Amino acid sequence: MRVLLDTAMVLLVFTNLRLLGLSRINASIRTVAAQGVLLGLVALASHAGAWNARILLIAAVGIAIKGVAFPLLLFRALRAAKIRREVEPFLGYIPSVLAGVAAFLLSLGIAARLPLPGRPPSDLIVPTALTTMLVGLLVIVSRKKALSQALGYLVFENGIYVFGVGVAYEAPALVEMGVLLDVFVAVFVMGIIVFHIAREFDSIDTTRLATLKE
Repeated sequence: MRVLLDTAMVLLVFTNLRLLGLSRINASIRTVAAQGVLLGLVALASHAGAWNARILLIAAVGIAIKGVAFPLLLFRALRAAKIRREVEPFLGYIPSVLAGVAAFLLSLGIAARLPLPGRPPSDLIVPTALTTMLVGLLVIVSRKKALSQALGYLVFENGIYVFGVGVAYEAPALVEMGVLLDVFVAVFVMGIIVFHIAREFDSIDTTRLATLKE
């Protein structure tokens, strides 16, 4: 299971870098959906030999919500908005990927100095979790489309999820499910907002909000 967990961590890092280099929003949604499935595997692999109803529930709900429900909601908003690409982001795609690599290297340094209550099941869990959170923040601030920003929010929460299931061994399931519920509500509201913006206006570029006047 240690090999499976390390493999899942490496794949999560690659999905982060892939997301930063993508311009097509539908491909970005699929990438985040793949992350959701990987997170379910992380929950199982990080507690190998100690599976119980709580761990199985967290893994199953994580895959169902992050790997299926959220992507379907975002695909529906994408069809309503009738957009295909993220055009002219604040930070270009190649610089974004380089920033993602820098975030991973920075996370390795922080993880080596971060005091933890116990040894994680994989040395890559904490760096991957921190990298995922930083990548989520980068997507939020560097992309113009509301849908892309919603994906950044999801990726940021994915980092919190990895840290929680891999490090916080005694965290109650209620807290973890509460985080999932908060993100579900946020993405649901974002989907509604995107749908109504697309219906009323010609663009869902958030930078154009600055031109609104009374």
